[in-house]
Amino acid sequence: MRSRLNRVAVACCLLLPLLSVGQKHYDFNNTCRQAYRSIIELRLDEGSRLLETEKKRDPNNLIPFFLDNYIDFFQLFFNEDAAQYAAWKGRLDQRLELMSQGPDNDPFHLFTRSVIHFQWAAVQIKFGNNWDAGWDFRRSFLQSRDCAKRFPQFAAATMLSGTMQVVAGTIPDSYKWLSSLLGIRGSIKAGMQQLERFLAMGDEWAELYRDEALFYYLYLKFYIENKPEEVFAFIRQHQLDVRNNHLYTYLYANLCINDHRSAQALQIMRQMNNDPGYLNMPVWDLEMGYASLNHLEPSAAGYLESFLKRFKGKFYVKDALLKLAWFYYLKGDLAKADSCRQLVLRKGGTEADADRQALKEAKSRKWPNKLLLQARLLSDGGYFAEALQLLQGTSSSVFAGPEEKCEYAYRLGRIYDGLGREDEAIEAYLTTIKTGELLREYYAARAALQTGFIYEQRGDKMLAVSFFEKCLSLKDHDYKNSLDQRAKAGIARCKGE
Repeated sequence: MRSRLNRVAVACCLLLPLLSVGQKHYDFNNTCRQAYRSIIELRLDEGSRLLETEKKRDPNNLIPFFLDNYIDFFQLFFNEDAAQYAAWKGRLDQRLELMSQGPDNDPFHLFTRSVIHFQWAAVQIKFGNNWDAGWDFRRSFLQSRDCAKRFPQFAAATMLSGTMQVVAGTIPDSYKWLSSLLGIRGSIKAGMQQLERFLAMGDEWAELYRDEALFYYLYLKFYIENKPEEVFAFIRQHQLDVRNNHLYTYLYANLCINDHRSAQALQIMRQMNNDPGYLNMPVWDLEMGYASLNHLEPSAAGYLESFLKRFKGKFYVKDALLKLAWFYYLKGDLAKADSCRQLVLRKGGTEADADRQALKEAKSRKWPNKLLLQARLLSDGGYFAEALQLLQGTSSSVFAGPEEKCEYAYRLGRIYDGLGREDEAIEAYLTTIKTGELLREYYAARAALQTGFIYEQRGDKMLAVSFFEKCLSLKDHDYKNSLDQRAKAGIARCKGE
């Protein structure tokens, strides 16, 4: 009897590995880790090959199917191909169902679904499905939070939950109804602290997810904490590979363009690794076009035209067309300029503030003052000394109408701000607020925001808050949502929230 029981026990021990092979599980093994790193660098072909190898080796490993979502996400997010979206949108439910088949005592059971929801929320926004995006964000938010609570030793959960805490803490007032309906609450301070703790960890998950976490962290530090100098210092000190990791390249170039560093952006993009295998993104042409136009370079038109020809999405199409119209307008080719401006009325979408502003300008059928437009572009590019020289000898009296007079004060403020001449910048900003608070243009609101930034940097948080609140109080102006979001973030920083 005993020998029979022993034989049964031995047979069970031999069968257990075979039985476990048939069960769905999460195995983030070396092949999957190598694939993930390739995908994060936007070397999607190599990542896909590695995932297919792992699927053949172990069809029940769910991690390769989870990482497939990263590949779809990057393609849909950056290239916005509507045909791909229509063909792939059913994969969301398929992958969520597949991930739910894994063991629920594994942190990846919640984490994988949280990431998938998070990525699809971003994709839904790109394709104008804001309601679906809100629900995907909510599901991701709750799953990430639950994962962090149930598995406190699983550091990767805090990467995503921290990011979403910050985003939820800066939802503009115009979308408050949605955040209340979805039950989303956030905190900039708590979220950034979570991300910083994650990046300071030395465990295997913090090491694996470091590149992805840094992408979120640096964007949030730039836009929400308003610390661009710290961001660029971090990139230099930690020697992020902005040549071979195209996600880092995009991060660095995009932040440079948005921080008046167009020359630096051009240098970074010209030095990036262009070997085949990286995701082919028309957005590089857009970024090169923006950066080139900001120095009034002739090459700008070619880049913008290439973007408009190759890009299949809607984000920034109207803005690119308007920028192209500006190029030809400054060149003196009014026929081409007007042709581009007419296309603004018919092409692209209006989800982005820049696209809505482009549509408004195209509908007005008014061309901007050439001198102010040149000063704007040079200032946007960080060529402040050239912009100031352009405006030397002028005064508000030479400009026609309250809009141009207000813009002149605003442009001077931004130029002085960029040159570090803060007192002169504040004086110009105050003039802008006084002359522009009843206008539909964004100049007064942005001047209030910039003045708040100056006082915040000086340590006068009470005065800074008053200017951030002034920015929020101005109604019905261009870029309302994005400026309000930055003003809200400024108030939260100053109050330590």
